[in-house]
Amino acid sequence: MNNKKFVVDKSKCIHCGLCIQDCIEYAIEFDSNRIPQMTAPDACINCEHCFAICPTGAITYDNNKATSSETINKHNPDTILNLIKSRRSDRKYKNENVNKETMLKLKDMLKWVPTGCNFHSLHFTFIEDIEVMNDFRNIVNERLKKELSENKALSDKFGAFKDILLRGEDLIFRNAPHLLVVSNDKKAPCTQEDGIIALSYFELYAQSLGLGTCWCGFMKTIINAIPEFCDYLEIPKENEFCYAMLFGNKSVNYTRTTIPNDVNIRSINKYDK
Repeated sequence: MNNKKFVVDKSKCIHCGLCIQDCIEYAIEFDSNRIPQMTAPDACINCEHCFAICPTGAITYDNNKATSSETINKHNPDTILNLIKSRRSDRKYKNENVNKETMLKLKDMLKWVPTGCNFHSLHFTFIEDIEVMNDFRNIVNERLKKELSENKALSDKFGAFKDILLRGEDLIFRNAPHLLVVSNDKKAPCTQEDGIIALSYFELYAQSLGLGTCWCGFMKTIINAIPEFCDYLEIPKENEFCYAMLFGNKSVNYTRTTIPNDVNIRSINKYDK
């Protein structure tokens, strides 16, 4: 990393040392005038905690100034909890494209999803045109019907769903107009976990925009059995398929949250040897 990526405006710096204290890699120290400086640039993982924590906006990081960022709002926890409670797996969609403005918002949000060790190597493949989605849907479904007739191991994995698929029903994609596929560098510290976290963020944001989403678990089974679909989805050779999500304008709206069973929770107070 180049030292020029971390620049401190001496006129704004109040010498609080918060950027130094919050640097997980101990890459920042005070100089003789108590101005923070990047002393170990190769250790920096580009997390930008120094930039985010500075109370006066004195730090410019990677040519980005505080004036170009957003201040953090106080969030309503009840609203966020209601969003979590009301999240549904949507399996009925309108036969139309999501508008371009909303699609751009969804794509832009992905820049902020967290990754293990800040190793940002996720790759996102969008099918954002319903005609392209229909082509992909037909190709996958036709190939799957052939495989289910010839591949016993794959047929066994689909079990009771086999007959539904052989009838030609779109059980895989639920007639959704769009698909998001996430892959990650095989060398990433958290290859699979990063992809699941990214889709979790995507899902909640998409649902906050009024869209429907559904985790496409069948797609993982299909990719494992027919890896050439990775080429169709333009997944880089060095990447590993993580997961897929269907989304689009939903044709069904739910009125209320569900009432789930309690989960098993254990609070550990003291370790007894």
